[in-house]
Amino acid sequence: MTANPTRVVAQGTFDLLHPGHLHYLREAREYGEEVHVIVARRANVTHKDPPILSDEQRLEMVAALNPVDEAHLGHLEDFFVPIERIDPDVILLGHDQYHEEEAVADALAERGLDCDVRRASGRESREDELLSTGRIVERICEDRCQ
Repeated sequence: MTANPTRVVAQGTFDLLHPGHLHYLREAREYGEEVHVIVARRANVTHKDPPILSDEQRLEMVAALNPVDEAHLGHLEDFFVPIERIDPDVILLGHDQYHEEEAVADALAERGLDCDVRRASGRESREDELLSTGRIVERICEDRCQ
């Protein structure tokens, strides 16, 4: 009998994809054989500027990335609904996401979900490389908006 594949969940906004996103998803692949990505809905992004791109466009772009097996839109009311459906072994938080590992682990335990919560490493920026959607938007405005 073969073991079930290790299922990993990564989640985020994924607006204006950049090398930092790819680094995060490649690292998720290192934790397991099956990578599911939950793309936050625009309506739920309240901790920073809302995404520029639509939910569907961000979902389509993430789904097309090599490390990703399946991409899902987040639930409008409850962050944990897609996580319950996916039933991951590991949730890998982005290195700069505002979620606290312990708070996520506690919420998972309250729902009866047995899952490790880990924090991804950051990717070091190379010369003239932008690893933030906010910085990409700033550069566009500096270079093109006059």
